[in-house]
Amino acid sequence: MKLLQDYSFVRGVCYGWGGDQATIERDLGYAQRLRINSTRIWLMYRQYWQDPKAFIAKLVNYVRTAHSFGISTMPILWNGNMIDVSILEPGYWPTGEQYVADVVNALKDEPGLIMWDIMNEPSCNDYMLKATPEEKPEREAKMWGFVRHFCAYVRQLDPANAITVGHTWVCDIEPTADVVDVISFHDYLETRQRVENTYLEAERLSAKYGKPLLNTELACLGRANPYDMALEICERHHVGWYLFELMVHGYWGDIHGIVYPDGTVRDPAIIAAIMGFHRNRDLATRVRPNPNKEGHVYQALKLVEEALNDDRRVFQHQKKSTDELLEAAEYCANLLEGCEMVAMVDAPTARILAWRKQPEGERDREAIRAFTYDLAQTLKKYCQIL
Repeated sequence: MKLLQDYSFVRGVCYGWGGDQATIERDLGYAQRLRINSTRIWLMYRQYWQDPKAFIAKLVNYVRTAHSFGISTMPILWNGNMIDVSILEPGYWPTGEQYVADVVNALKDEPGLIMWDIMNEPSCNDYMLKATPEEKPEREAKMWGFVRHFCAYVRQLDPANAITVGHTWVCDIEPTADVVDVISFHDYLETRQRVENTYLEAERLSAKYGKPLLNTELACLGRANPYDMALEICERHHVGWYLFELMVHGYWGDIHGIVYPDGTVRDPAIIAAIMGFHRNRDLATRVRPNPNKEGHVYQALKLVEEALNDDRRVFQHQKKSTDELLEAAEYCANLLEGCEMVAMVDAPTARILAWRKQPEGERDREAIRAFTYDLAQTLKKYCQIL
């Protein structure tokens, strides 16, 4: 894809592209259903050197496969995270150029290529972050010298396709702003005002250098940067985006990711945000759910009471089945979840499903009774029923 002046149409995800063909097609199918139109992928130069021909073949196949799904690709040539600082030395550059040239020449004419990311987060590593005041100028000169060299080298090999650098923070932009085509930054900040300020600064730099913007990483549950907030502000500023990341798996799975391998999702609110719908936080217009509007809370509570009250006639004591308890529990759980009265980090319906998958004889009946009772009490408290 040739250089554009506006990339606000980008609805992307970062993606680990190393799986087999079936896995890649499955995952890209999920992305397609989410109306994702681009992926940002990490290339590992060490993997390239293990078998250059196989690496290039797999890479080309991935880009073509993604393109067949209507999804473009932004390859990342170098990764600043946990960088081997020896590659920053000019003596290594000719070796690095062999790798880069092979990748660029293989992909530069592919219609599925959207742009080159020369390096992901050059400043996010111990080499940069732990530099003493005395070391900092020399280390910055080495890092930015390396990045600028490969910006120029890729431009020489491929003068047509756009170049960017995926900067860790907006404050990192200027060392490469004059040698890229697209200004790219990451934003994982913790409050609306901090995120807003990031976009204002990015827009200032975009105007200063006359170059379009992209946010190539955003949204992280563990950094107080939820998808709903991050996407709402990003889209209000008309900036294209790449969420980190598509799949819920691996090392980052507990704080990143949208879709599980089986096609279920972490949180439907994330899907809504991707589709451009955001939670109403206006106390003046929000409508509080009323689960008892048609008397269903009373019916659910009655079902719980019947399930908890075993037949205790003398000589004929008979316990209610766990299926009856779970049926009552689900009635309550669906009201509680549907009306957002419980935390979904431990969704009641998930626990009910887990019990139902067990044979009757293996279920912990007393745990199910206590769980059902607690759901009923939560429902009564929310609806203020004595």
